[in-house]
Amino acid sequence: MCCFGDVMSQKDTLFSDTAAIEPGSFRFNESVVRVFPDMIERSVPGYRALLDLTPLLVQQAVQPHTTVYDLGCSLGAATLAARRAIHVAGVNIVGLDSSPDMVDRCRTVIEGDNSTVPVTIEQADITQYNYTNASMMLMYFTLQFIQVGDRPKLLQRIYDGLNPGGVFVLAEKLAFDHPETQRWMDNHHEDFKRAQGYSDLEIAKKRQAIENVLVPATADTHLSLLKEVGFQEAHRWFQCLNFASFVAIK
Repeated sequence: MCCFGDVMSQKDTLFSDTAAIEPGSFRFNESVVRVFPDMIERSVPGYRALLDLTPLLVQQAVQPHTTVYDLGCSLGAATLAARRAIHVAGVNIVGLDSSPDMVDRCRTVIEGDNSTVPVTIEQADITQYNYTNASMMLMYFTLQFIQVGDRPKLLQRIYDGLNPGGVFVLAEKLAFDHPETQRWMDNHHEDFKRAQGYSDLEIAKKRQAIENVLVPATADTHLSLLKEVGFQEAHRWFQCLNFASFVAIK
């Protein structure tokens, strides 16, 4: 059993059998929910460090009597990291996810946490949601699952929903323009997963499952999109291999 971010989960063995996998078949269903904390910690280098650093960003960004949004909240790890760092009055957190299985489990996780900041977990399409009075928005490893053509409109919604001075934190898997860099990053990412106990078979089958489901973009693309929708500042502040986080300020 894995315990991470106060979420108990089973070990991720979803791709350990020899059955054929359909390319692009990955979904955030009940099977993934059961193993998700273990899956993401063992698949995303730097994930634990990103969550550990999130409270530092929250403490500076969150303003009294505003809302914090966690877009694609999954099982609430970022929500909890933010919740425990909020020490100003009148703040509430809204976690959004399109997967009903994620939402059901996330609500249970939040109910088991003893922090006092109000949290609401909703099943919603983040590309259509009406964001208001936000001093901070978090979106960790979610934009990469949104259709590329829908990303500018989503980022515009996020920008419009932030108050002046509001902060948007985006974390994503990166693509790279140069084939040599892409190859180096891919090789070392696979070595990372091997070091976490995944077999070559599991790595290959997971790669097939997320084909055209998870579509990464380059760091320059992210920074350009953030500037295009209106953010005055946009910085890459964290990176571990081919995973990075950006902060944008309205």
